[in-house]
Amino acid sequence: MSGDAGFFQGGFWIVFVVIFVVVAIVGWRANKKRQEALRAWAAGRGWTYTATVPALVNRWQSPPFRQGSSRRASEVLTGVFQGEQALSFNYTYTTGSGKSRSTHPFHVVSLHLPAELPWVQLTPEGAGAAIAKFFGGQDIEFESASFNDSWRVKAASSRFAYDFIHPRMMERLLQGDAVGRAITVEGQDIFLWANGRQRIEYVDSYLNLLYGIVQRVPRHLWLNVGHDPLAE
Repeated sequence: MSGDAGFFQGGFWIVFVVIFVVVAIVGWRANKKRQEALRAWAAGRGWTYTATVPALVNRWQSPPFRQGSSRRASEVLTGVFQGEQALSFNYTYTTGSGKSRSTHPFHVVSLHLPAELPWVQLTPEGAGAAIAKFFGGQDIEFESASFNDSWRVKAASSRFAYDFIHPRMMERLLQGDAVGRAITVEGQDIFLWANGRQRIEYVDSYLNLLYGIVQRVPRHLWLNVGHDPLAE
């Protein structure tokens, strides 16, 4: 009986190891196929693909950055969009430990700005954002009820926020491709992040949204930071 039990246990471990190896091989092949697709996508538009860029995990202060541990920026796509430097990458961090350990993936897309603007964060209403305390920002309400119902706005300067989110900007932010996104202006970048792993089919739509926002920034706000869009 004990011999049968030992044989059964041994057989169980053999099956377990075989399954583990098969799953590992399938995962490796899927990842290799994904990397090839990303390289081809980048090459097709004159962009660059880099497997990992460690410096990106510390580039910004706002969510989803500076949270959790084991932060990683991978599958980084770099190129030019409408004359400005653009990035798209997979960002992950972990929380918890042991059996409670969880990995949180995000698709981050950014567009470089011609000059540094004051910090502004736009998140879907109800999403919350503790990072506002870091910048000294407060929730800002606007006269448009539909806008307030869709967006939560935080900024280091409420005056800048009101100038930045003017009627035409509100109109753009209430369009279907914008509502529900999380958008931040920090330093000399504007970036968008979405839950889940990077999806290259969304890169252009995200960049178009960011570019549309930048195009609607009033000239006087650019002039305040030493840039004249009419002089380009």
